[in-house]
This record gives sequence, C-alpha cells and structure tokens, in this order.
Amino acid sequence: MELKDLRYFTEVATYGSFTKAASSTFISQPTLSKSIKKLESELKVELIERSTRKLILTDAGKIVLKQASKILGATDELSILLDDLINLPTGNIKIGIPPLIGTLFFPEIAKTFKQEFPEVTLELVELGAKRIEQLVEEGQVDVGIIVFPTDHSKFDITPFIKEEFMLYTNSKHRFAELTKVNLPQLAEESFIVFNREFALHELIIKECQKVGFHPNIAYESSQWDLITELVGAELGITLLPKSIYRKMDQETIKMIKLTSPPMWELGFITKKERYQSFAVRALLKFVAERF
Repeated sequence: MELKDLRYFTEVATYGSFTKAASSTFISQPTLSKSIKKLESELKVELIERSTRKLILTDAGKIVLKQASKILGATDELSILLDDLINLPTGNIKIGIPPLIGTLFFPEIAKTFKQEFPEVTLELVELGAKRIEQLVEEGQVDVGIIVFPTDHSKFDITPFIKEEFMLYTNSKHRFAELTKVNLPQLAEESFIVFNREFALHELIIKECQKVGFHPNIAYESSQWDLITELVGAELGITLLPKSIYRKMDQETIKMIKLTSPPMWELGFITKKERYQSFAVRALLKFVAERF
C-alpha cells in the first residue's frame, strides 16, 4: 500500500468528485481511478459505491478514509518537524477556506504574505466551513478559515474579521427603496442561501428563528455568485456580509441595512496540540498583526 494511493483516495472522498479531486491533485481522472482500484485490490474491499451517480463511500471506504486521514496527518507532521529541525526557510501551508471568504479577503492576504515570505507556498482547499473544521481536526489541512462559533476545546483560534449581514434584493423588490428592514419583515419572503455544508446556512436559519419564523428557502447553492444571480433574477432575497456588495451588479441588486443585524465572525483555526511549522506560525502571526 502506497501513501500516494491513500492521499488520492482522501482527495476524492473530500471533494466527493473525481473531477474536482483530479483538478486539486493535478493528475488525470483515469490515474485517480486506477489508483483507487489498486487500493481496493490490496485491501480486498470496495471503497466507493459505483452503482450510484453521486459519489458515496462504502462502509469500508468510511473506515479507510478515517484511518488514512490519521496516517497522512502523521506523515505530513513528520516532514514538518524534520524541515524545522534543519531550519529550512521554506514551507507549504495547506489552507481550508470557504469560497466566499476566498473571494472577499484571501487574495489580499496571499499577496501581502507572499511579499514578506516568498519562500512559503499556500495551497488552497475550497469547501464549506463545516467540512473545513473536520479537515483541520483530521490533520488534512494545516489551517482553516471558518465562521464562528467553533469548538475551542479542539482548536486554537486567531480572530480575523467581524462584519454585519445585510439584506440583498432585486432593485424592483418592494424593499428596494427602504433604508432599513428588520428580520420579522422577511417572514413571507423566499430565501436564497448557501447549502447545508456552509456555516452561513445554519446561521441564517437560527437568526430567523430567534425572531419567530423559519425562513422559506427557495434555492440553495454552494456558489455565492449564483446566489446573487438568482436574487438579480427576482427569485428571492438573501442575507450576506456587507463586503460582498462590491462584487455584485449594483444596478440590479440593492443592499439594505438590517435592524439588529446578524454578525459574521471569521477566524483562522489550527488543531490544538498539533505541531505548527515555521510557515504556519509565520502566517498566523502575520494575520494577527496585519488584519
């Protein structure tokens, strides 16, 4: 059994797609498929259910994924320890980051960090915040950027951004000319939200329930730009952080302030008691001081 076969399998399981995993690992889909079949042959079990269109792990696949994550996490940590021991001024940081956060904030972080630490490379894994927490805990990524709250007993936390949510509607919507709206006024509206893999999905539902209603969710998506396009097409309203408005078509979409708005709190997380490389320590110090 080779480590690269375990790594390819965890990539496919993480992304739930051979196409996305192939893009992430920069190898072809046939090579990925061959690697996983080789692993199945060696272990004498099927890891992936092949009778369904959606990629689903078998019971054996779930066990192998859990153990493979531990093995790969341990080998990655060994490399980090040895690199730091001989004081190599280089490093690679694998960062889990939700797409919306990547769009809004990460380019500026990456640009300024690279200027100061040109020897450190950043490898991105774009998934929902809930999945990123799991990957940090399993040791599959070094650092995650997530939406609070999170489990302080599992992670060390570096706070990052705190921002209020705004209401976004089509410019023809009855709320479009208002300067402020409160959440109870949205009880009869159709909501367009991130899907259940994203922390914002649960956050919006909880905030609506606090004021006495469950949001009528018309559409769910994993892509922020699709959400805004659906709003622009008059198919519903959405609640998103204030800074996303600069990325929208401001002629077709209006941003409206909320009374007592929900807050979006972001932070970098690392697994408690896991060794942090020079590169990771440099990144967290950089974020704490600059952002």
